[in-house]
Amino acid sequence: MATPAVAEPSAQNPQNSGQQQAGNTRGRVIFSSLIGTTIEFFDFYAYATASVLVFPKLFFPSATDINAILSSFAIFGVAFVARPVGSIIFGHFGDKLGRKGTLVASLLTMGLATFLIGLLPPATTPGWVVLAPLLLVVFRFLQGLALGGEWSGAALLATENAPANKRAVWGTFPQLGAPIGFIIANTMYVIMNSFLTAKQFEDFGWRIPFLFSIIMVALGLYVRLKLVESTSFRKVVKEEKVAKVPLAETFKYHWRAVIAGTFIMLATYVLFYLTTSFTLTYGTATDKVDVARAAAQKAGQKFDPASFVPGLGIDRGVFLWMLIIGVVFFGIFTVVSGPLAEKYGRRKFLIWVTVGILLFGAAWGLMFGPGTAAAMVGLIVGFTLMGLTFGPMAAILPELFPANVRYTGSAIAYNLSSVIGAAPASFVAIALWQFGKGSTVWVGVYLAVAAALTLVALLLTRETKDRNFEDNISA
Repeated sequence: MATPAVAEPSAQNPQNSGQQQAGNTRGRVIFSSLIGTTIEFFDFYAYATASVLVFPKLFFPSATDINAILSSFAIFGVAFVARPVGSIIFGHFGDKLGRKGTLVASLLTMGLATFLIGLLPPATTPGWVVLAPLLLVVFRFLQGLALGGEWSGAALLATENAPANKRAVWGTFPQLGAPIGFIIANTMYVIMNSFLTAKQFEDFGWRIPFLFSIIMVALGLYVRLKLVESTSFRKVVKEEKVAKVPLAETFKYHWRAVIAGTFIMLATYVLFYLTTSFTLTYGTATDKVDVARAAAQKAGQKFDPASFVPGLGIDRGVFLWMLIIGVVFFGIFTVVSGPLAEKYGRRKFLIWVTVGILLFGAAWGLMFGPGTAAAMVGLIVGFTLMGLTFGPMAAILPELFPANVRYTGSAIAYNLSSVIGAAPASFVAIALWQFGKGSTVWVGVYLAVAAALTLVALLLTRETKDRNFEDNISA
């Protein structure tokens, strides 16, 4: 069969049992995997925050308050529908042509889509009533498409270049892109909230993170273009085992691994989007019916007291700082998780963390209900668990698949989980919050159920730590 051309490495590092390529030095691999996912998640979070703070008013001005929020979250969820499509497209080329070019393409797609969102006029602009929200959907879809291919490629970049017995440790570096991207994006929003009036923020301030992302994209492209292909992919090419149709081979021979990976990731996704997107909506929603009525009247909207559900009533700027503090714990414990998953094994370590997530869900109402201090504790606990569960995913999901379908298989599992875990999380949580008439106990039950499903998947999956990673090529 025809094989893709792969440049020969100039040398190999004999001290690295993983046969790391000379062009892929330790620093370059770590920085490239980290900067790429940082950019991707920065772009993703910039949208997530804007979807709560300004998009309901800018792109759905005629909707009622709660419907505008739900409409904004619905478009937020479009990206999660796009992500499995992206995993198929980028996974196909990542397994057929190589990891490097595919990672460059995913970064470009995300960067351009995000930049163009920053240029969109609001729906109140004459002639843009329909076009503005329509293009928002298109650009959001492209963001999801790109993220669908980015994560797996970055995970493979780190793990396929890692020394022996260091895959879980090196795999935490692309995972760090999530908390770092979140902190950068939300710090920008906090600073703007401090220096801009509400009118200035609505007029132009929200655009700054979207436009700023193009600078980060240029830096990411510069680093990634200097990479060479990993030894694992080079072996696939050398042995002429490049999959003709990676998607078909993945589902024909490795469908069990796809299902396992999908549910192993489930609790992680639900936990993250409950502790970020949902808590931002719930935490900043007013806890006083009079305030809600006055806000509706000021916006020229009808107010129905029967439909009012109280939040925590925390100032938006304060709550963003609370989220940033929580995400610091996310980053710290992402790093901590790598050595622990290497020492105890991915499966055993994740089983205990998932039990912790289940218990956290059961106790959710004790933290997200009483007030600001309890909510801060809840965010710290939630993000600590998030770091511990998210960190090892860059090792365990790729280890489920052989090298010639590893990009496709890990990407599909990761992003199918986003469809059933992340996409509906905020929407379902808001519905459960309304169902509980302001109580978030049912939100915690939702998280606990997701954790239980992940726990079952882990118990039914064998340990992947000691699998032959580099030479694992399916026939």
